[in-house]
Amino acid sequence: MKYQTQKIALAYFLAAMAVFAVQVIGGLWAGWIYVNPNFMSDLMPFNIIRMLHTNSLIVWLLLGFFGAAYFLIPEEAEREIHSPMLAYLQLAILLLGTAGVVVTYVFDLFQGNWLLGKEGREFIEQPVWVKLGIAVAAVIFLFNVSMTVLKGRKTAITNVLLLGLWGLVLLFLFAFYNPANLALDKMFWWYIVHLWVEGTWELVMASILAFLMLKLTGVDREVVEKWLYIIVATALFSGILGTGHHYYWIGTPGYWQWIGSIFSTLEVVPFFAMMSFAFVMVWKGKRDHPNKAALLWAMGAATVAFFGAGVWGFLHTLHGVNYYTHGTQITAAHGHLAFFGAYVSVNLAIISYAMPILTGRDPYNQVLNMASFWLMTGGMAFMTFVLTFAGTIQTHLQRVMGENFMDIQEGMNLFFLMRWGAGVAVVLGAVLFIYAQVAPRREIIEPGIPEEA
Repeated sequence: MKYQTQKIALAYFLAAMAVFAVQVIGGLWAGWIYVNPNFMSDLMPFNIIRMLHTNSLIVWLLLGFFGAAYFLIPEEAEREIHSPMLAYLQLAILLLGTAGVVVTYVFDLFQGNWLLGKEGREFIEQPVWVKLGIAVAAVIFLFNVSMTVLKGRKTAITNVLLLGLWGLVLLFLFAFYNPANLALDKMFWWYIVHLWVEGTWELVMASILAFLMLKLTGVDREVVEKWLYIIVATALFSGILGTGHHYYWIGTPGYWQWIGSIFSTLEVVPFFAMMSFAFVMVWKGKRDHPNKAALLWAMGAATVAFFGAGVWGFLHTLHGVNYYTHGTQITAAHGHLAFFGAYVSVNLAIISYAMPILTGRDPYNQVLNMASFWLMTGGMAFMTFVLTFAGTIQTHLQRVMGENFMDIQEGMNLFFLMRWGAGVAVVLGAVLFIYAQVAPRREIIEPGIPEEA
């Protein structure tokens, strides 16, 4: 560790992994409700479990992004973080807001209260007071990292990272705008949801991936930066107008069907570029880095993101196809693999790289970490295939044949059971990953080989 303030990232990564555990357990619980719809319904209704599952996903990914920024910016800017105190204050505000959200959701507190009660907008259900806290924490974060970069060395990695983080925070402000008109509400709602995951988050992912490739492969910075700018250009070009693929059926003008179809098909390009970038960097690399687990996660992130966000997104993004498939299990298949590949995996990659350095356990036993990669990735791939098959059947029977929704749901019970089994593998992989990061180090000495070797 070159800079003392990189230690800030450790607190963020530990918090992220704790919320990650909550998220996957919530997903497993929600998955079982698909198999057994009345499972503990009096204690915790499905809508509450689903909110906890999706909200905790967003929270822990953001905590991971913030931790990654606090870890890599000192190295890139060649100076300490501007204010460690502000960084820890930001984390405290975020954790307080997270606790407030959980209590509000679980106990259904302050129902109907505009300030304290939950809102009814998917993914941004947080009470207004929590949103205000998030906004304050975001301003603290942007000030802290921007001052660090402005006073230090400027690189392509920090430039792209700041562009993504500033965009992420500014777009969140639309969470405070809640128009009464439903079509208008959904139009601006997608400004957050789509332009986060298919815009600003892609920039954050690309910058973290570029940093990891720089450290793990030893490729020249000029080569990494050239690829990074190509990825950013294609992500912004396709992603912004690609928002139109969410506007097909919400009451917006018909021209969005063409704009959405054309530009969303181009959204495959930045993810293909990221996958190509990762493989080319490893191929050109001159460094045999000892942290193979971090490299595995980085390569996996680029590859699975291409299939989950790129290929599976393309499968149902054209408006003629989406007319039949939107809102089916095909959407769920795409969403799970895309989030896991693009953002879960890149966060786990930077954690795998940074944690041994931050905790003084470098080198460390990586077998559990790599086992967790194959368990989680294999489980998520199987889940995606199962949901794709289920969605295809659902689309035909419901949208083409016109059969009853609930009859079709009951007929897909076998698929939901297989999906739950895949979820078990993902949870086991997550537990292994967390254990691999926080377990005490054990020295492993081969028989007959002196310790000095």
